[in-house]
Amino acid sequence: MKVKSRKVDKAWFHDHVSDPYVKRARQEGYRSRAAYKLEEIDRALALVRPGQLIVDLGAAPGAWSQYLRRRLAPQGAAAGQLPGTLIALDLLDLEPIEGVAFVQGDFRDEEVLARLAAALGGRKADLVVSDMAPNLSGVAVSDAARVAHLVELALEFACAHLKPEGALLAKTFHGSGYSQQVELFKRRFRTVRAIKPKASRAKSAETFLVGRGLAGSSGE
Repeated sequence: MKVKSRKVDKAWFHDHVSDPYVKRARQEGYRSRAAYKLEEIDRALALVRPGQLIVDLGAAPGAWSQYLRRRLAPQGAAAGQLPGTLIALDLLDLEPIEGVAFVQGDFRDEEVLARLAAALGGRKADLVVSDMAPNLSGVAVSDAARVAHLVELALEFACAHLKPEGALLAKTFHGSGYSQQVELFKRRFRTVRAIKPKASRAKSAETFLVGRGLAGSSGE
């Protein structure tokens, strides 16, 4: 088993260092290749615009927040002059990103949710993005339940804090419970799309659900 593990680790490392998105992330100053997943989705769906209020859930190590910050200020922005507001949250620590407000804690904790709501200051968000994923155990039923729980929490938070025409982008995984998550999105949003960017690894079951326009809302 140890020999097999070493072979798997070596294969993963080889794939990682030869990955064009990993190389590009290093060149462009992103903390991980995940930035390019968000970039592809944003280019396809035009989710991000300067001036928006955006919440980034599961932000560490910070690549999505880096991308969002650059999109809010395509021409760059001096400290304190970012055209928009970006609030990031994660259980793990996040190395500071200029212009990004960070809330640390477990998203499943009511006290942490209260601190995140306080950071919003009563304002409604234009966009909520969630790259949250649980630590997987390898037990399919248990892992599916953990994934579904995080998606449902992100959905609940978004419905409470989005503008009527706002959008939620949330990571999930194909497998048990996926179709139910799609149905939840369809009940909460007027338009729903599932998208798997090319930057997602081919072997990964991850996909992203995008909901736009809160159901039952006639707009701002």
